[in-house]
Parts: sequence; structure tokens; C-alpha cells
Amino acid sequence: HVQLVESGGGSVQAGGSLRLSCVASGFTISSYAMSWFRQAPGKEREGVAAIDSDGSTSYADSVKGRFTISKDNAKNTLYLQMNSLKPEDTAMYYCATGRSVQRFWAFDEYDYWGQGTQVTVS
Repeated sequence: HVQLVESGGGSVQAGGSLRLSCVASGFTISSYAMSWFRQAPGKEREGVAAIDSDGSTSYADSVKGRFTISKDNAKNTLYLQMNSLKPEDTAMYYCATGRSVQRFWAFDEYDYWGQGTQVTVS
């Protein structure tokens, strides 16, 4: 039974930082691509950051240089360190994984999603 549980969201002022965590169970994260997506009210879901099974990473242009995705295979946990936060980063953030993700930003390629954690930047 695959489960993804996000935490770490909250309310911060612009310029602040947050670290999101996504604890995975039912599978080993080291074997799969994992990503963070976000969705703001009235907007489409968008990919934020992705990390492949080999550790290679990709970022949306809007977060490059500010966000860092990482994983701890021993803890089976995915992270998203978010620095220099902006009001436009306000959204629900989701972690996701899939059995055969080919395109990181194609959310329909992901099989499993967490429940989300809210990030609000004012």
C-alpha cells in the first residue's frame, strides 16, 4: 500500500524559508522519480521540482536558485527546501511518484499523490 504524507507547510513572510517533507511508505523512493507539484486557487497544477532515481534534479524556472529538492533514501523521505519565498509561491504543495515517469512535469504520469501541505507567503 503506497502512501505519501507531506508536512512542513505554513505561513511565512516574503523572503522567509520553509522545508517540506514527504514520508513515503509501501515502496522504496530510491527506485523511482519523485516530484513536488503545487496548485494555487484558480490555477492549474504545476511541477516545481523533481528528482530522478539516479539523483538528478530538475526545477521549474520560477523556483530555480531558490528551491532545492533532495531525498534521504535511508528515511524514505523526500524534501523541498524553499528559500527566498515570494507571495506567488503560495499554493498547496503535493509530492508525487510514479512507476514509469518519463516527463517530470506531466502530472498524469504520476500514480501516487500525497494529500498536500499548504504554503502561504505574505
